[in-house]
Amino acid sequence: MDSRIRVASPLVILHGDEMAQVAFEQILQKFVTARLDIQLEEIDLSAEHRLLTNGKAVTEAIEALRRYGVGVKNAGMTVNRQQLDELLRKHPEVDASNLNPLATKSPNGAIRKGISGNITREDIQFRNLKISRPDWIGRDIEVDTMEHGGIKDSFNQLSLATGVVKLMFVGSSGDPVELHRREICKGDPWLLATNDIEDVKAWAHRFFQRAIDEKRDVYLGLKDTVIPGYDGAMRSVIEDIYENDYRQKIRDLGLNYYYELIDAQAARIVSNPPDRALWGVPDNTTGRKLFKLVNQLRKLGIPSRGAHVSISRMSAGGGDQYGSFNMPAQEDGILKVIVDGDEKHARRVRKGDPMLLMSNDREAIKDWVMQVFRDASRKDKEVYFGLKREYMEYDEVYSDVITEVRRDLAREHTPPPSFMIMRPSSQLKKMITDPPRNALYPSQNLDGDIFSDISAALGGSLATASSIIESKDGTMLFEAPHGTAHDLYLKYLESDGREAHFNPSALIFALANALETLGEREGNAPLSEYAVNLKAALTDTVDRGIVTADLKGKTVDPGSEQVVDMGGFLNAVEDSLLKG
Repeated sequence: MDSRIRVASPLVILHGDEMAQVAFEQILQKFVTARLDIQLEEIDLSAEHRLLTNGKAVTEAIEALRRYGVGVKNAGMTVNRQQLDELLRKHPEVDASNLNPLATKSPNGAIRKGISGNITREDIQFRNLKISRPDWIGRDIEVDTMEHGGIKDSFNQLSLATGVVKLMFVGSSGDPVELHRREICKGDPWLLATNDIEDVKAWAHRFFQRAIDEKRDVYLGLKDTVIPGYDGAMRSVIEDIYENDYRQKIRDLGLNYYYELIDAQAARIVSNPPDRALWGVPDNTTGRKLFKLVNQLRKLGIPSRGAHVSISRMSAGGGDQYGSFNMPAQEDGILKVIVDGDEKHARRVRKGDPMLLMSNDREAIKDWVMQVFRDASRKDKEVYFGLKREYMEYDEVYSDVITEVRRDLAREHTPPPSFMIMRPSSQLKKMITDPPRNALYPSQNLDGDIFSDISAALGGSLATASSIIESKDGTMLFEAPHGTAHDLYLKYLESDGREAHFNPSALIFALANALETLGEREGNAPLSEYAVNLKAALTDTVDRGIVTADLKGKTVDPGSEQVVDMGGFLNAVEDSLLKG
């Protein structure tokens, strides 16, 4: 007789890469197929399969999530140029000149856009973890950012009508060329930003020379993978200057240069600050936030962390920078924004200047704010919005929508949670240096990406956080916020599978959340109970001091810890589940 719990609804499973995938397969075997009679809609989102299907795997994932409503996503690789070349050599049948962007880029943004989902990331509430705060007071770290250009000097406004916004370029021929177009609705915010590439070069020279003069290690952070025509254009000229003019000088002084994506770099530096460094963040909106945070941390440090942090990231709608059109100018000329035939703005650009046009959807913003208030009310959280309303019409629409949603809730006799609107830099400082016990920090897309990585790193490990993508129509995608653990995967391969060091906590928690959602939706009490018990088994395992290597020394009683590999941890969770 089959003793497994019968589940009527299918569950979408999105497979990934490397060590995370090794863990995912074992988790599915132990906690799903062995215990549940359930239909799994499995889609291979590995980097290799995305390439071989020319991105079709990503669209299949979106369609499956829309059809079935609940899914679990594993971490997948975003290949760099070298990795892509290796895959193309392995598969000569693939036409490299005809690749869909979904074949090589991260699928995450496409999936979020495809299901119109917003992200909430929050800590898993382990009771036995005591995270040691990094010692920031007196650290000699300076943040260097550009004074002008970018979003700080952008033109932004709300659309006065529903129609089409066009980005036009007039070059040496004198004929206007359409670079990009997108539909917008009345009230939608849009923004045009550019940066003077000569100013970027001048900043780079000052930045590297300052590092040499002050004898500091050099850190540079941008988001060139997601905004290649803007951040990528800046990175290219900055690193050319480094290679040609400063690399040898910096090495001769015994100094180091580190480039990293700004979200990962911010998490690394805030959670594990170097003694002395010059941190370059050319994008001045992000740079100013980090400049203010670092200055406060150097004076006051980071308090003991007793707070439960949740971050809601506005990723639906237009996606802001993540859904932008961006490219470097191909020649000197004039850039124009035309909305329904009316010229709204024009500015001169020079060859190589990075250009960015972004927008958002007012209705999607309203859906997101409703989602934020709903989540905060359900979980009794205070809400701290971060908006730059003083000179940004783009941000002011969020403030207007918050007021609308409050009134809508009042008409329904539903009290909204306590909330506050502050500048994004103040929001970040509050989250890190003065967090209330249980708070939700709603952020725009790029800020949310950076803030959530910092929060997860301060929480001890990305494996101790949970990520949920929720859409207006109820589609729910649960995922672990960590990556594929490439370094651990190499050790796994080199040892023929004997060394399996990976923390599967976030994947287990994501799976349990998905199963709990299915149980609630189909009124399946045994499934709901099983999901709750699985989460309890996970937290109980860590409470008993059984941890993977990334959490070594981070429990309340390090002397009684039992450090195990991935298999040992999964077995311990399984034992706890059986005993529970």
